Amino acid sequence: MIAIAHFVATTFYLGAAALAAAPFARPIRAPVRGVLAALALGVLAHAIALTSFARAAGQAPMTGLGPALSFAGLALAATLLFVEVVAREVSLTLVAAPLAALLTVVANLAGFVPQAEPPGGQGPWFVAHIALSFVGLAGLATAAAAGTMYLVQRRELRSRRFGSIFRFFPPLATLDRVNHLAILAGWVGLTLGILLGIAYSLTFHQSNMPQVVWALGAWSGVTAIALGRVSRGWEARRAALASNAAFAAVVILWLAVRFVASQPGKFL
Repeated sequence: MIAIAHFVATTFYLGAAALAAAPFARPIRAPVRGVLAALALGVLAHAIALTSFARAAGQAPMTGLGPALSFAGLALAATLLFVEVVAREVSLTLVAAPLAALLTVVANLAGFVPQAEPPGGQGPWFVAHIALSFVGLAGLATAAAAGTMYLVQRRELRSRRFGSIFRFFPPLATLDRVNHLAILAGWVGLTLGILLGIAYSLTFHQSNMPQVVWALGAWSGVTAIALGRVSRGWEARRAALASNAAFAAVVILWLAVRFVASQPGKFL
């Protein structure tokens, strides 16, 4: 059931991206309702998969590499769906939906093996800490998607090529605004998640070096990008590059920390 629901979610995410890419194949507008419906069905199937795992394992899908990656994919897809519904614009789906599908596939490959929960693992502080941290990652992923589209469109503009990209992508100013707001939302999510993680660690005396490295590294990098955007001291192109680099670095650091923490005998 879990694997099937994940497969269905991945199929809908990729289907949404394919529908969003329709303007590149023919001079038509992307079917907004179709893309949103595919995303919504993917999020529903993904939520069913994680709910099934939680019932079978008796724990929230937040411990272990596979469940954590799947939860990250769900957070990204749900954030994308919210942004696209509000904006009535589905171009971000072209970048973010395949990323959500990739996270889901990697989660399945990593496996859904229940692991021992930490003390208070089902308490509100721990759950809120994990959930807000992943919301922060989803915000960064949205900023990276907008930044990627900004850089592609800017490159086409500088080379004087005016193809389907300009019929399909939002204006540069819109992408810059989405990038700006998503970075700030990502920073708020990570900050709240890390603060709740500190409160949880102090309450249950649960902390280790990988978690400290993850928290300090992720928060420092995202804070630097957020301050640069708030001050408006960066041009949009530099901000787009920085947001993409920050998202990639945070994800790589998180994966490395999860791997190290899962094998304490070798690395700690």
